[in-house]
Amino acid sequence: MDPKKGIITLDEFIIKRQQEFKYTTGDLSRLLRDIGFAAKIINREINKAGLVDILGEFGTENIHGESVKKLDIFADTILIDSLRSCGGCAAIASEEHDEILTFNEDIATDASYLIAFDPLDGSSNIDVNVSVGTIFSIYRRQNVNKISEKDFLQKGDELAASGYVIYGSSTMLVYTTGYGVNGFTLDPSIGEFCLSHPDIKIPSSGKVYSLNQGNSSSFPEGVKKYIDYCQAVDKEDNRPYSLRYIGSMVADFHRNLLKGGIFIYPSSDANPEGKLRLLYECNPLSFIVEQAGGRSTNGLSKRIMDIDPKELHQKTPIFIGSSDMVDTAEEFMKKYSSAYVEN
Repeated sequence: MDPKKGIITLDEFIIKRQQEFKYTTGDLSRLLRDIGFAAKIINREINKAGLVDILGEFGTENIHGESVKKLDIFADTILIDSLRSCGGCAAIASEEHDEILTFNEDIATDASYLIAFDPLDGSSNIDVNVSVGTIFSIYRRQNVNKISEKDFLQKGDELAASGYVIYGSSTMLVYTTGYGVNGFTLDPSIGEFCLSHPDIKIPSSGKVYSLNQGNSSSFPEGVKKYIDYCQAVDKEDNRPYSLRYIGSMVADFHRNLLKGGIFIYPSSDANPEGKLRLLYECNPLSFIVEQAGGRSTNGLSKRIMDIDPKELHQKTPIFIGSSDMVDTAEEFMKKYSSAYVEN
């Protein structure tokens, strides 16, 4: 951030660029600010997690059969409370809940948006002090009557906004409304998110590939061949690439967004349709990467944001990151993985 240009806070930035929002009456701006406020509270608890009784398992499993952490529940509750009070959100869908939560049963409510979120991505790493994040997506409300699950089943191309917060050595909020991608770093001295990464553009290529290579024996043949390609020595092509896999999608994605790289979570024997959720993780991050100049597909040229959701917790394989790297990975998939799952 150039000190000569002064500090621009998240609130100031949103208000200044509100005219960019084609369908807003101020609700979208308010929602983004409220998500930023909730992120500050979540960040505070994460930073002191080792000092209070908030680490460890909650003792239950979510709909996906994953063990729920105490911080999962905390982050989920904070986001719900913040969005309920803001007035612009008609209903939410959380990765931690089987069904949607409707805030106002009155069919005359003026709330214009629906929000889907993963309250704490990568929470299995929280006990060992690894970066985690919050991912959110905001859709325009299509139905003026009573909200149902079907209202959330919109393609990624219908997104009004999406973003994520990464809680790490510094805390950053990155978002897009379809007019580029901007990043804001939390300044703890003033308690504000400040513009630190304006107009983010992902490099067209990079030297990093990110995937859980420990599961490679069950990956499609095209992914195995792409891994071999990444590891092969080729000085003209700057290979071999470096394997970097944190295990928090937000953290892996954030690094690749800024530095260049590809993140892959393919189908496998255990998860033939992939493991990551379309509405909570794949659509919002795909919107961001495309706005930054990258690509996001299911591995066979099917844009993630073109997938027509059929259910709330639908999963999909995902290949996301620098455009040239996604292109190359797709070439291997098409050549070697004819039986690959199409959504």
